[in-house]
Amino acid sequence: MTSSYRQQLQAKIDRITTQFSEFTPPTLEVFESPEQHFRMRAEFRIWHTENDMFYAMFERNDEDKQKTVVRIDEFPIADKSINDLMPRLLAELKAEPLLSQRLFEVDFLATLSGEMLVTLIYHRKLNQEWEQSAKALAEKNIKIMGRSRGQKVVIGDDFVVEEFELSNRTFKYKQIESSFTQPNAQVCKKMLQWACDAAEGSKKHLLELYCGNGNFTLPLSLKFERVLATELAKSSVYAAQWNIEQNQIDNIQVARLSAEEFTQAYQGEREFRRLQEANIDIRSYDFDTVFVDPPRAGIDDETLKLLQGFERIIYISCNPDTLYENLKTLTKTHRVTKFALFDQFPYTHHVESGVLLEKI
Repeated sequence: MTSSYRQQLQAKIDRITTQFSEFTPPTLEVFESPEQHFRMRAEFRIWHTENDMFYAMFERNDEDKQKTVVRIDEFPIADKSINDLMPRLLAELKAEPLLSQRLFEVDFLATLSGEMLVTLIYHRKLNQEWEQSAKALAEKNIKIMGRSRGQKVVIGDDFVVEEFELSNRTFKYKQIESSFTQPNAQVCKKMLQWACDAAEGSKKHLLELYCGNGNFTLPLSLKFERVLATELAKSSVYAAQWNIEQNQIDNIQVARLSAEEFTQAYQGEREFRRLQEANIDIRSYDFDTVFVDPPRAGIDDETLKLLQGFERIIYISCNPDTLYENLKTLTKTHRVTKFALFDQFPYTHHVESGVLLEKI
């Protein structure tokens, strides 16, 4: 491990350990990232000059707030498959004016399973000639999508399928372009295993809020008799249902509800046609564990009150500050029995963390 990575990781460990000391958690479990080739997503501007074009990013000068264009020929933090494709794709784009004309941005979405999706974003309308050129490019084993204002042109699929090996089983995940997925697949696998270990011993049912495409839902379903997962975004609900079917798992139901709406439904304050249409009877569940992976804003007050009624809370957080604030409430009824740091975002200040809370 290089000294630069060790130093930035240690700074995160020190920060988290100090910030959460008042909750007297157990020893922090630290899950490191590969130092290179860990990002499965990469987005680049395309910079055009009089006789050339190249991948670019912008570097901001803190003093005068000006942005400087930085040419990118390789991107070591991105997955190796992205780095391998970057020069090959650029050569193809340069060779075909219909593909390079007013090309604004190129986004890569890679997987450990070997699938790759490239999205080409334009400042012009995409016509039939563009589509024919894109199809010719896709025949060279490059999955292509085109976007411009009000347009989305799919050449083949608008998704990739990721595969993770966990607990002697392969889980398949549909990851849709522009939908949220964990950016660091190797660390994601460690997060999934940690969550499954935290869930050991249940004899009842699991409630999951903010389930996304079912990233945690699928492996956690092996630890419970039944699972009810909630998610509001339609594309994520669709992906979760596809993933459940493809993995032949029969003990999960997905409810298209926000966390706030589930709280209202669970407490009998509102009835939702979406639950009836999906044939979901919340009252038929006997929950003892709740799993949450909320957005950076954390969990609202009413949902926190709901969580306090569960025997166990498994909480994955992308924002330690909101986790810290939420724990001020949750530790009134629960104690922290597992505490983890997942280095999803090396070389940045961002920290992903996890806690298991058990009823006092």
